[in-house]
Amino acid sequence: MKILKNVFGRVWALWGMITFVLTFLIAFIPSMMSYAFKNEKEGQDYFIAVSRVWMRVWLFLVGCSVKVTGREHFRKGITYVVVYNHNALLDVPLSAPFIPAGNKTIAKASFAKVPIFGLFYKRGSVLVDRGNERSRVKSFETMKNVLQKGMHMCLYPEGTRNRTDKPMKDFYDGAFKLAVSAKKDVLPCVIIGTKEAMPVNKTFYLLPKRLSMIFLDPVSSNENDARSLKEKVYNIMVDCYIENSKTIAPASKQKI
Repeated sequence: MKILKNVFGRVWALWGMITFVLTFLIAFIPSMMSYAFKNEKEGQDYFIAVSRVWMRVWLFLVGCSVKVTGREHFRKGITYVVVYNHNALLDVPLSAPFIPAGNKTIAKASFAKVPIFGLFYKRGSVLVDRGNERSRVKSFETMKNVLQKGMHMCLYPEGTRNRTDKPMKDFYDGAFKLAVSAKKDVLPCVIIGTKEAMPVNKTFYLLPKRLSMIFLDPVSSNENDARSLKEKVYNIMVDCYIENSKTIAPASKQKI
């Protein structure tokens, strides 16, 4: 049974890759129309809307239903530093599209060099070369500018995928320094199910699973330094992850 599951997981990963590429090519031209908007925020709102349609279609094709709750925590006209836990590569295409407004995420500059996909990638990202101090400083100021222009910033404070036995790795300070510096609240989002759909210890592997994204109450950066804000958000997210992981069943019917 275990052998059959492993074979299926890799066949399904191939199906996932094929459908990802095909649906991306269909979504690419509509998404690039976002560059035609004179107002950057309006262009990013449109870009995220196209991305959301693309992700809904792709997730349906790979059998990963997703339930999104808590979007009411986004107050109109207010921008947030949105932080996610990170268990699998599947978290990345999930995160930004399901925020109900324009947003950008911090991302590796090297990925922008990929033909065709790089244009899409650059549109949705603030690019950074983590090995370059000047690039890191510039990206921090760019993220503050994104927030000031009425868009949200999305970050993974664990830095990389969680390969530990803990619900979440310890957080880095960056997202919380940004929130304090920009005087913006942090809005946590807990992603559940991607760890089972795409286990971090398996290469080229995907299973159809129920996924859940839970947006939580914003945490104020007022009267908090980056360290205390980080600790507060970490504890909130871990508690939510532990509580809700118990309620997410294995694979289920599509419901997007």
